[in-house]
Amino acid sequence: MVTGKALDDRGGCAVLIEALRHMKDVKATVHAVFTVQEEVGLKGGKTSAFGLDPDVVLVSEVTFAGDHPGIEKKDSALEIGKGPAITVSDSEGRAAGQTDASIIHLSGEGIPTGIISTPSRYIHTPVTVMNMSDLEKSTQLIIKAVESVNRFF
Repeated sequence: MVTGKALDDRGGCAVLIEALRHMKDVKATVHAVFTVQEEVGLKGGKTSAFGLDPDVVLVSEVTFAGDHPGIEKKDSALEIGKGPAITVSDSEGRAAGQTDASIIHLSGEGIPTGIISTPSRYIHTPVTVMNMSDLEKSTQLIIKAVESVNRFF
């Protein structure tokens, strides 16, 4: 386990950096973007999507785990240590927040966007908790997703 402040989204950044370090023989052009101001209006996601106009986007993010006091299982079935979540739709304005994926998906003519979310406890606190195995599994998912694009080239 690891704990620290601002793991939303330092955890997502760490996953992306590790994925980039370990990708091999990728034929597609890959842009890694570390956005700003997600929590105050998704501003970085919107401007980077507009500037790059990508064919597809995969967001690396953290999400609420439901295995601690204050969150009921019905609100989040995710648990620390059981791997990341794959999200294909990030509805704008949901009660638990949103990610850059919601604005990226709506940019331009629409950009297919998915999210690899690593579960965390006590999000938005100075003692956010994450599992190193979950971070590694998120990294592996991103690597496999990007490397699988090779079949189209």
